[in-house]
Amino acid sequence: MKLEKIKIATPIGIAKINGDTDGIRSITFSDKNSPVTKTIPPVLQECVTQLQEYFEGKRTVFTVKLNPQGTEFQRKAWQSLQNIPFGKTLSYSEQSKILHKPKAIRAVANANGKNLIAILQPCHRIIGSDGELTGYAWGLWRKKWLLEHESGQKQERLF
Repeated sequence: MKLEKIKIATPIGIAKINGDTDGIRSITFSDKNSPVTKTIPPVLQECVTQLQEYFEGKRTVFTVKLNPQGTEFQRKAWQSLQNIPFGKTLSYSEQSKILHKPKAIRAVANANGKNLIAILQPCHRIIGSDGELTGYAWGLWRKKWLLEHESGQKQERLF
């Protein structure tokens, strides 16, 4: 059960993927231009394939096994993200209501901020109640790009 680590090129920068036979633990992005992994370990191949299909516009649902590392509340918040349909968004307030914690908006936002499985646990689909793009650990420009990619439209409002 060795943790494998790779780097792949994507349209939004270098993605670092960590995982093992228990599932994907993280997909994070770096602004540093670092070399990509030449040989993909078999345990991460399906994740790489599905991400490539996503970026090519051929995939809207992921079936890769995930193994998020966090508190019980964080994992529940992250699980709820997977129920947001491709191309749709929710507000932090709406997400907190789904979790039956309507007053825990900040806790939900904090949990989303600690999400280390980008795209597959789509915290980029959470926006402010006023429709504004808010917080994204890997940069608002990536969040904007992902939302535009999924909606097929350019985001009109950013700030």
